[in-house]
Amino acid sequence: MAAKPAIAPNRWRRLARKAARLVLALTATSTIALAGGFGWFVYDARRSPPDTLPHADGIVALTGGTGRIEASLRLLAHDQGQQLLISGVASQTPLSALLPHSAPPGLAARVTPGYRAHSTIENAAETAAWVNATHIHSLIVVTAGYHMRRAVLELGRTLPDVTLYPYPVIPPALQHPFRPATIKLLGMEYLKWLGALAGLAHRPQA
Repeated sequence: MAAKPAIAPNRWRRLARKAARLVLALTATSTIALAGGFGWFVYDARRSPPDTLPHADGIVALTGGTGRIEASLRLLAHDQGQQLLISGVASQTPLSALLPHSAPPGLAARVTPGYRAHSTIENAAETAAWVNATHIHSLIVVTAGYHMRRAVLELGRTLPDVTLYPYPVIPPALQHPFRPATIKLLGMEYLKWLGALAGLAHRPQA
């Protein structure tokens, strides 16, 4: 049987150049897509909360940043929702420490502190248990703007039949988006959101 002819060196070089150009094109396209996506993410993270919200059965505040609990309590006091879950409260924090001294009478009875969540996925699981126990069908979600996309994604996965209304809070860091610490924070949150989209986040065992 005759041996197969070897590929000429010039052809190898042409194939190598084509492969290199393809890799460079794919790398450039991916970089542009990631950069464009990050730009959109930063813009979306800095959007102000809506001026008006539909009335909802409940409100959930996901702890972990400035202004989230305060915003959710204001919404509750204005009867935007009937009940409030504060998810991710530190284990030693009593409900009284979460409420302002000027809280209207009866407000505390409408607030449930959640002590089991330590991550966004656990926030979603804790919220789902509360929603199922209280028969809630619509929910206002209060968290930082940079966290909102991932929070709504995970909540939507655990609560597919519940209508979600985002209410983003703009923390002090986002007032200065081009500071290195803020860019790092936004970059990390962007990557976490991409990971959540791809289903890469670790989920607690049922």
